[in-house]
Amino acid sequence: MSDNRIVRAAAVQIAPDLDRPDGTLERVLNAIAEAAAKGARFMVFPETFVPYYPYFSFVLPPAMQGAEHLKLYERAPTVPGPLTQAVAAAARRHGAVVVLGVNERDHGSLYNTQLVFDADGSLKLKRRKITPTYHERMIWGQGDGAGLDVVETAVGRVGALACWEHYNPLARYALMARHEEIHAAQFPGSLVGQIFADQMEVTIRHHALEAACFVVNATGWLTDAQVAQVCPDERLRGACRGGNCTAIVTPEGRHLADPLGPGEGILIADMDLALVTKRKRMMDSVGHYARPELLSLVHDDRPASFVHRPIRSQSASRSLDHEQFSASDEPSAGGVGPDGFDRDADGAPDQRVAVLRR
Repeated sequence: MSDNRIVRAAAVQIAPDLDRPDGTLERVLNAIAEAAAKGARFMVFPETFVPYYPYFSFVLPPAMQGAEHLKLYERAPTVPGPLTQAVAAAARRHGAVVVLGVNERDHGSLYNTQLVFDADGSLKLKRRKITPTYHERMIWGQGDGAGLDVVETAVGRVGALACWEHYNPLARYALMARHEEIHAAQFPGSLVGQIFADQMEVTIRHHALEAACFVVNATGWLTDAQVAQVCPDERLRGACRGGNCTAIVTPEGRHLADPLGPGEGILIADMDLALVTKRKRMMDSVGHYARPELLSLVHDDRPASFVHRPIRSQSASRSLDHEQFSASDEPSAGGVGPDGFDRDADGAPDQRVAVLRR
């Protein structure tokens, strides 16, 4: 794509509906329409916004979480399903790229899932948070390396991470190596207090600088009545306040508008994609500023599989695990060479990222 692109972005900070099963989806569809009416073509919603972030897991002991956890199971969408159909239709109707966080139900497990819908309504990416954080490990399963990807969309190359995945530098580098231009960051909001917002602001600005990309960050919000609903114990309600920093940051680390603190709102700003090249001319972490012969990343980008067929080996001494996880024996155009590194069409190694594949 040409660098001469101006993309209007919307970072959405609104409250979920804790009471009605389809209430939060209605709020998402209304916000898409509102942002589109203001000219936005790229929209980001908070972490696991549908049906809501599991705030209960932060304030209730495990022995008291059962009923709330089961309620989340009942309301969690499947992917694909009615929710993806509705959001895809809205993205197509308004010609917008939409990044939505959901609690995805996959049979007996829940996952923190990020969905990227293109402007034609197609679902370009479904990725799951690779490591749920602290209390979240009681709620969600773990994602896999297949989701650490960047997809081409109508507005540019888009990648996404959720919350403290931004503190995993190798996960961020996996997206940087795929040349993301716009990064969607999602946090729960209404959690931990102001220190969470302060840390978040530093984190997203640093990624923008290091990746030389725009970062559109959306955090959630709970009303006072919702905080009381989540935290019957008044002494714990402070744990569900603060942590709001909805923002849009340039590759130079500059806010395009004042971040949103506590409260609802939709932050709108124009992103000039020419700034990506301007920043990378000075510092390209996955190009002229890299030292792949000294430092590189090994990324297993295979989807998780719970069942493996036995692999017949000519050498009985080679274990099943070695067979499954070894790189290709021969390099091929666009494939993986015996050293584990991606190779281009001429067979030359791309040593920034080694990718393990079956």
